Amino acid sequence: MSIETVRAYLAGYGYEEKIIELPESSATVALAAEALHTDPDQIAKTLAFEVGEHPIVVVVAGNRKIDNAKYRHRFSAKAKMISPDALVEKVGHAMGGVCPFAVRDGVEIYLDESLRDWNTVFPACGSGNSAIELSIPELEKLCPSAEWVDVSKKTGQ
Repeated sequence: MSIETVRAYLAGYGYEEKIIELPESSATVALAAEALHTDPDQIAKTLAFEVGEHPIVVVVAGNRKIDNAKYRHRFSAKAKMISPDALVEKVGHAMGGVCPFAVRDGVEIYLDESLRDWNTVFPACGSGNSAIELSIPELEKLCPSAEWVDVSKKTGQ
C-alpha cells in the first residue's frame, strides 16, 4: 500500500485533496514538524504493534511514547512493535508512512487520548513525505472503527 492507496481511501470521504505531499521527508516527528511548520506535539504518529499474532496501530501525539504499564493493562500483553521489515506485510504501510488509513484487513486502530490536546493533528498518509491536517472529529470520521485508549505518557517521563 502507499500514498495512492491512502488517497483512494480518503477519496471515499471527500478528503483526498487535503493530502499534503512534501518535497522533503516527514518520516519522523521532528522532520514532519519542520516540513509542516507546526509543533512536533501536533504530529500524530502511528505506532504498529503485535498483540499475539494480531497487528494493531496506535496513533499518539508527537510528544508521547507508549506507557508500558498502561499498554499492558489495556491489551493484556507487552508492547511489542512490529519490525520495520514486516510493516508492509502486516499493516500495509512502510516505516515513515504508517498511518491509520487504508490499513490491511484485520488491523485494529486505536486513537490515544493524547491527541485530544490539539484542535488539529497531522498523521502521515502512506509515504515518508505526506501528511494530512485533521480535526479530531475528522480523524474519528476517517477511522470509523477506531477505539479511544489511554496508553501513552509524555516523553521524558
